[in-house]
Amino acid sequence: MTSQRTRARLIQRLEEAGIRMPELLDVIRRLPRHLFVDEALASRAYEDSALPIGHGQTISQPYTVARMTQALMESAKPDTVLEIGTGSGFQTAVLASLVRRVYSVERIGALLERARDRLRLLEYRNIRFRHNDGALGWPEYAPFDGILVTAAPRGVPRALAEQLAPGGVMILPMWDGEAQVLLRVTRTSQGFEQEVLESVSFVPLVSGIG
Repeated sequence: MTSQRTRARLIQRLEEAGIRMPELLDVIRRLPRHLFVDEALASRAYEDSALPIGHGQTISQPYTVARMTQALMESAKPDTVLEIGTGSGFQTAVLASLVRRVYSVERIGALLERARDRLRLLEYRNIRFRHNDGALGWPEYAPFDGILVTAAPRGVPRALAEQLAPGGVMILPMWDGEAQVLLRVTRTSQGFEQEVLESVSFVPLVSGIG
């Protein structure tokens, strides 16, 4: 289930789907995704599909992780990234493999502790975690060069947009009527530019902590 052949098939699918950052593909090839899901689902870890991680949450499909990360870094590699929704910690690990510092906020305490343990086991040292309402961001460490949101709000959260550095990029799924789209928000000297990238499906962004 964790063979190099299995991982190579996943990377080939990502390349065919338009993921073209060699450094990003190499990170996903090397990361042990089976450690980020329950043991009963480990045999499916290298499928290009989302999997449940408990508490009504999922680990995003590898394509979605790669697409969001690539969209975040297409213009310039950020130095600091704020992640909203730690979840399993897989997206966190991808980001932490590519940037200097990741600040990750998760509202569900049990998920946060599990992700922290996994990432400590994998010897990541450039991640800070916070148990809090993700829509509030992490103003103490703002501004951030990049923000990546892994749950869908009904609109761009103002608090997060204000925590973007000038020239910074935020990638987030957002409700557009009854469907969701992946949005890239760039902070410019004139304000904020928005670009719709593609259709997606994420759990909704929920306020409060649990």
